[in-house]
Amino acid sequence: MKKKILYWMLGIIVIGAGIFVYNVYSSVSKTVDTMHEPLKRDKSEKREEEVSTKDEHPISILVFGVDERENDRGRSDSLMLLTVNPAEKSTKMLSIPRDSYTDIIGKGKKDKINHAYAFGGVNMTIDTVENFLNVPIDYYIQVNMEGFKDIVDAVGGVTVNNDFAFTYGGYDFAKGVIDLNGDEALVYSRMRYEDPNGDFGRQHRQRQVLQAVVQRGATVESLTNYGGILEAIQKNVRTNMTVEDMYNIQKNYRDASKHMEELQIPGEGTKMDGIYYYIVSDETKQELSHTLRQHLGLAAE
Repeated sequence: MKKKILYWMLGIIVIGAGIFVYNVYSSVSKTVDTMHEPLKRDKSEKREEEVSTKDEHPISILVFGVDERENDRGRSDSLMLLTVNPAEKSTKMLSIPRDSYTDIIGKGKKDKINHAYAFGGVNMTIDTVENFLNVPIDYYIQVNMEGFKDIVDAVGGVTVNNDFAFTYGGYDFAKGVIDLNGDEALVYSRMRYEDPNGDFGRQHRQRQVLQAVVQRGATVESLTNYGGILEAIQKNVRTNMTVEDMYNIQKNYRDASKHMEELQIPGEGTKMDGIYYYIVSDETKQELSHTLRQHLGLAAE
């Protein structure tokens, strides 16, 4: 979401409408202030020093969609960890299976990693993911998936390339390039039981929709509805990034987004007391930790 907001600003400046620029900048600043929810801590315990986007330090960002409905705190429906290294001009994106069995930090029990949000919100989710992978998380972006359809509609819908035809939630999704409105995009990103790749397939569709929103939001056509887009973001996105962080990331880290490597977490599914869990070996977690920490310029542990 951070790139989308600042792309609008750059695009508007090119158009050269001074009053329009002022109005959009003011709206963006107010929106980011509303979105801003700092963590309880100053920095991750996995780091010795605080990171600085101004000084172009490698950073990590946890992006998670929360399936939050009325009278329900919800669970983190999807978890994606990004590590961004501006010096190497590269980004690594790791999708974390929602059913991964791990210690829930602050709860004193093992459970599915996506339950951390239900138990303790953003802070417990971040603490749990940090412990699971032994990497620091510097920033987070939380998206309310139930309201995500409003963002899709606000940018005029999205286009994705569907790997196989399926019917789900009352909608038919053809194979190939398809256009989706907000309701369709939400259903498209939720299906997993009929996918031969299970949760990995759903994670792929969620990434497709998120990336399509960013690309669509960066177009000149979307600028005509900037008010509606900002309103949808304001209602459905939370982050600990400040306006300055977003500006610095757009300015100093944008080349890293052009070289993205997608990582997966291999594991095995099993049932315990009739409940399905995804088991990731300590060896796998250690290898992933080494890869991500190296990308962040940190020593392996």
